[in-house]
Amino acid sequence: MDIAQKIRELAESHLTDASHFVVDVVISKHKPHKVSVFVDGDNGITIDHCSDLSRALSEDLDKLDLVKENYLLEVGTPGLDQPLKLKRQYVKNVGRGLKVVTKDKTIRQGKLIAADDTLLNLEIETVIKGRKKEINVVAIPYSEIEKAIVMVSFK
Repeated sequence: MDIAQKIRELAESHLTDASHFVVDVVISKHKPHKVSVFVDGDNGITIDHCSDLSRALSEDLDKLDLVKENYLLEVGTPGLDQPLKLKRQYVKNVGRGLKVVTKDKTIRQGKLIAADDTLLNLEIETVIKGRKKEINVVAIPYSEIEKAIVMVSFK
């Protein structure tokens, strides 16, 4: 088992709320190592949850000596510019705008209207002949997604 996976398991063991989950663990290659643990929640997650997890995880890492050299631990949520990685994140973002790049490099952008265990449904609005709008729903299996990013709307 690699170090990132072990850190993920340690982090998950400290998440007492079942709606909270670990999205990713990234360990930088350069020194001092930066250990980034990204967490989220089905209904969001607070900074207090992140700081509690950071303290508990720091104690574990020091006790178990997993990272052999100096390191910087960072616990937070993935930023808006970070691609979605877990199916739970798609479900959480139903109703928001989404930009999806498929493995064949097709780019689709629209409103995420549904997400389940196998695919997502994206509502895409197309302007035809000037003003007439056509709305289509496209089903995209997760297996075909290369990258998906939530679009920020300032309306």
